[in-house]
Amino acid sequence: MADYEKIVQILKNHEAFKGDIVRDQLLAQKTTFKVGGPADLFISPQNYYSFQIAMDALLQNNVRFFIMGGGSNLVFADEGFRGAVVCTSQFSDTAYYQPSNISEQFGKIELKKRQTLITCFCGTPMASLVKFCTENNISGLEQFAGLPGSVGGAVYMNARCFDLSISDRLFSVSWMDYSQKKTTLHQDLFDASQWAYKKSPYQTGSRFITTATFLLTQKNASDNEQIASECKKYIAERVNKGHFKFPSAGSVFKNNRDFGKPSGQIIDEAGLRGYTVGGAKIADFHGNFIINTGNAKASEIKQIVQYTQEKIKQKYGFMLEPEIIFVEN
Repeated sequence: MADYEKIVQILKNHEAFKGDIVRDQLLAQKTTFKVGGPADLFISPQNYYSFQIAMDALLQNNVRFFIMGGGSNLVFADEGFRGAVVCTSQFSDTAYYQPSNISEQFGKIELKKRQTLITCFCGTPMASLVKFCTENNISGLEQFAGLPGSVGGAVYMNARCFDLSISDRLFSVSWMDYSQKKTTLHQDLFDASQWAYKKSPYQTGSRFITTATFLLTQKNASDNEQIASECKKYIAERVNKGHFKFPSAGSVFKNNRDFGKPSGQIIDEAGLRGYTVGGAKIADFHGNFIINTGNAKASEIKQIVQYTQEKIKQKYGFMLEPEIIFVEN
């Protein structure tokens, strides 16, 4: 049995820790799907150093943990989470990253004319990153306008929007290794061979993304209207597709790129739109969306996912791969 009170006291008594510590936090309040029971302990550090303090305390005391950002791709169990959930949403700065700060381990790197580096913490909402870029006349991330969730989550999942992957704009990633009792910090230069469609090297092992740096294009003030217009176009497309009508986690399944049809179209052709289990439902307006109609349970969402996989396997001969993450109790 984990000694949560010990963790609470370690953090409260640490002179450098800043953040919120809550017992029995209802996780439904922390995700876009609005499902999930209570976490035994919910820690929300205000800055990266406080995050590291919290992680070290959990590791050294053998407390089970789960790290989350914006909660836009998560389905927590109805029973909650037996352990500590650490949320990164409070440290979310975004800034220009000076080329002089590039790690020497990467060797000599020279940016081309108009190229610029933007770095941000993992907890930064994607909306905040896109807003920063728009306000500073920086182009390259317009397709991600309106994408819910955090930068860390987008990098972890290698989010893809309108045929652009987040890895297409990535320069480097800083990450924390929590495989030992004491965390250590590392930095990777982007290596395309380690990335694929909705795959990143951080989906396996004990590595947690702390910051991401993007290689983008610095435009002039006269280009601001065009950048803003592009962002509005993509946001409007999400709205028109019904992305924000109900609580959801967006696209449920990855596309099977060998098959050649989007998962939403495949699910439509299988006649599964509108399929309902309790308060969860395959959206009438999009085959690859499962929505919470008001009182959905995590178990009902999982039932729909499994039922859809079975039906598609029967009809097309392959298993759809979920991109949403079910967090077990």
